[in-house]
Amino acid sequence: MTLILTRAAYAEAGTALNFKTGTWRVQKPIHKHSAAPCHHVCPAGEDAQAYIAQVQAGNLKAAWETLVCANPMPAITGRVCPHPCEAACNRQHLDEPVAIHAIERFLGDEAMNKDWAYPVGAPPANAPEIAVVGAGPGGISAAYHLLRHGYRVTIVDENTEPGGTLRTALPPYRLPRGVLDLELSRILALSGINFRPRTRLGRDVSIQELQNQYAAVFLAPGAQRPQEWSVDGVTPSDLHSGLDLIKEWISIGSVPTPNSVAIVGAGNTAVDMARVMKRAGVPAVHIISHKPISKPGIPPEEAMPAIPREVEEALEEGVQIHEYRGIRRLILRGSKVVGLELVHMKKLMQPGGRLKRVAFAGTETILNVDQVIPAVGQVLEPFGMESIIGTDWAFGVDHWGRVKGHDGVFAGGDARKGTGGTVTAAVGDGRRAAQAIDAWLSKQDLATEAERNPIPFEQLNLHYYSTALRIHEPTLPVVERTDDAEITSTLSAPLINRESQRCFSCGNCLACDNCWTLCPDSAVLKTKEEASDGSHYVFDYDYCKGCGLCARECPCGYIEMIEDL
Repeated sequence: MTLILTRAAYAEAGTALNFKTGTWRVQKPIHKHSAAPCHHVCPAGEDAQAYIAQVQAGNLKAAWETLVCANPMPAITGRVCPHPCEAACNRQHLDEPVAIHAIERFLGDEAMNKDWAYPVGAPPANAPEIAVVGAGPGGISAAYHLLRHGYRVTIVDENTEPGGTLRTALPPYRLPRGVLDLELSRILALSGINFRPRTRLGRDVSIQELQNQYAAVFLAPGAQRPQEWSVDGVTPSDLHSGLDLIKEWISIGSVPTPNSVAIVGAGNTAVDMARVMKRAGVPAVHIISHKPISKPGIPPEEAMPAIPREVEEALEEGVQIHEYRGIRRLILRGSKVVGLELVHMKKLMQPGGRLKRVAFAGTETILNVDQVIPAVGQVLEPFGMESIIGTDWAFGVDHWGRVKGHDGVFAGGDARKGTGGTVTAAVGDGRRAAQAIDAWLSKQDLATEAERNPIPFEQLNLHYYSTALRIHEPTLPVVERTDDAEITSTLSAPLINRESQRCFSCGNCLACDNCWTLCPDSAVLKTKEEASDGSHYVFDYDYCKGCGLCARECPCGYIEMIEDL
C-alpha cells in the first residue's frame, strides 16, 4: 500500500484525543444558577423564571405545577398582587418588564378551566393534624403547604366562607367572586384539609384547646381593626374607616354619598375606597397622600404603596390625588366636616441623619369636602389571642413564623410585625411556617438554602435579544366599568406564549446552544438527558483551555469563569 503524504501531513484517527489541552488552563467555566431578580423579590417565593420557561416550551400544566409549589392561588394573586417581580425585572432596562402577573393569572385560570389536579397527595390517616386559625391567604397557604409536607389540617374561621379580606375587602371589579370561590374551593377540597366556618377564636374555641387537640397551631387572623385616626385629637361625628365602608359596600351594596369626599391614605384600601365612592355617584373624590404617585425616577419605597395600575385606573375614573399633602386641621361646622386645611409634606434630612416627613409652613390650602374617610391601615383584633400577643398589636415572629416563648405556635399574614400587607406576603408566610412546623415536629433543623444574589442586568449578553414591547391586558373603557365587571381580561394562550418569549431567563440556562456551537475546542458536550445542574451541557475539562468564550457569549449569565487551581 502506497502512503501519500500531504503538506498538512496526517494523523491516525483519535490521536488528537491523546493531547489533554485542558492542562494549559488557568481558569475554567462553571454553570452558576443565579437567582433571577423576579424570584429574589417575590414575597410568596415564586420562581417566575422557572415557570415561564415551561410556558415558553408549551408545557402549560407543568408551568402551573411549578408555580403552585410556592403559591396555591395564582388566579387570585395574578389579579391583586402588586407584583414587585415586575419592578425588579431585568427586561425593563431594555424595553419593558415581562408581564409576569398576566402569565401567573393565565396559568391560574387555565388550571381552573381544565380542572388540573394540584400536585399533592392525600396524607396518611394517622398523620399529625395541625390547626390553622384564619381562612385568608396566609391560612390557606399554610394549610396547602402543610398538606404537601404530609400533615392533616383543620382550618377554623369566624366567617361563613373562606377568603378573609380577599372576600370582605377587595371589590369584585378587582377580584371576581367566581374566581375567588373556585380557586379556594379547589384547595379546600383537597383530601386532608377540613374547613370549620363560624368558629371564632376566643368564643367557640381557645388557643389552649387548639394546642391540646392539635400537634401545632398556625395563627393567621389578619388585621381587621382600623387604626385610630384624628387630627390633633379632633374627629368628625360621622367618621368611618375606609376598610369598614368597603366591607359595607361589598356586603350590602351601598355607602354614604356626599357631594365631595377626601380619603386619607396611600395604599390599596384608600384607592379602592375612592373608586367605590365614584361608582356610588360621588361627584368629587379626593385622595390625600403624603407620598407621590409611582413614576420613573421615584424610588418604589417613596411612592404610594397602592398598586400602580389601580392608581392609574382611579385617575381614569376621575379620582383626584393630592400628592405630598398632609392634613393640618379639620374645618368643622358643628361636629361635621366642611373642609380640610392641607399642607405640603416632604422628607428632609434631620440633624441626627434620619429622614423625616415635615410640613412646609406657608403652603397651606383649603379643600372643601363634606366627608373625610381615613384609610391609614389596620391592626390585629387580639380577641382570644391575648395570652400570645400580650399588649402588642401584632405578632412578633421570626422569619419562619415562630412565636417567641410559645412552642408549637406559629403566626403570619397581616397580623405579624413587619408584614408587607399583601396577599403574596401572606402566602409566603404560610409556606415558610409550614416548613418550620414540619421541622419542629420532626425535630430537625430547618433546611435553609444558601442566599443567592440576583443576577444584575450587566451580566446579561444583550446581543442575543431583540426589543419586543410588553403585551398589555385589555381593560374596560371607563364608561363600562361597573361594581362587578372585572376591569382587566385574561390574555389568550398565543399572547401569553408571545409574552413568555420576552423573558431573559436570567441566571439560568436558555438552551440556546451558544456554548456548544462556539467552543473552539469542542469541549462543551450536549447531553440528551438533563445534567445534574439542570442544563443539557457539560464541560469536558480534559480539553477546555479556559478561553472564556462560552461565558462571554452566554445570553443569560449562566456561565462563570473561575480560577482553576
